[in-house]
Amino acid sequence: MKKILVPTDFSKQAENALKVAAQMAAKNDGEIFLLHSMEIPLHLANSGDSGSLPEALYFIKLAEKRFSELLKKPYLQNISIQETIGHSEIYDDIKEAVDKNKIELIVMGSHGSSGFKEMFIGSNTEKVVRTSEIPVLVIKNEHSNFEIRDFVFATDFSQECRKPFMDAQKFAKAMGAHMHLLLINTPSGFKTTAEAREMMEAFVRGTAAENYTLNIYNDISVEKGILNFAKEIRAQLIGMSTHGRKGLSHFFNGSISEDMVNHANMPVITFKI
Repeated sequence: MKKILVPTDFSKQAENALKVAAQMAAKNDGEIFLLHSMEIPLHLANSGDSGSLPEALYFIKLAEKRFSELLKKPYLQNISIQETIGHSEIYDDIKEAVDKNKIELIVMGSHGSSGFKEMFIGSNTEKVVRTSEIPVLVIKNEHSNFEIRDFVFATDFSQECRKPFMDAQKFAKAMGAHMHLLLINTPSGFKTTAEAREMMEAFVRGTAAENYTLNIYNDISVEKGILNFAKEIRAQLIGMSTHGRKGLSHFFNGSISEDMVNHANMPVITFKI
């Protein structure tokens, strides 16, 4: 993960994401692309009146000033950083930056419980998570030492989830993390241990996966099972698939999605199916 995009509104939460990105870039000799989407008032953006130009320039100069202050932070020294000011909706700016710079990972901040809800439910960030062609890492708290030793990747072990699994494997290897491949067994979709094992082993067969274990966890719901399992093994990261027609893609629809992201007191990374 050598090219990392960090969208920022210069908030504390965005800086938490930037600090994580900086650690990852330093570890992998990577570079950071720092993006701020200008929220210029609509009447200025659409106005042909030259009299509105000074006011628009004010917002640009303010963003440049904030960039300048941010880039002086000690944790960003000796890291290659390119800052960009976007002029469209944040979703469009992110997509353009990803395509133009061949970004490999997006790192985004969140406010915590209420922030996760705001971030994922009915927002532009939700669109980024749902549709991004590259992994999206959501950071909730400040991490002075971002190390991923135990990485829970929850999946339904369907064939469509093999690609995200392989992408997750690459991420785990880059981070030096052990992957805990996880199947949640619920009353509504119960499988015997033998059935589950056979399905899981078929899923990883031929993938050349390494440094992983297969895990079955019984709980009353999928999202509670993932959170409880991650807590039991003291994992530092939860991963899942998104934007598919079935499987874990339904985590980002309705109450399951809301419960999952609101209660995960750790980073969450998503991979597109």
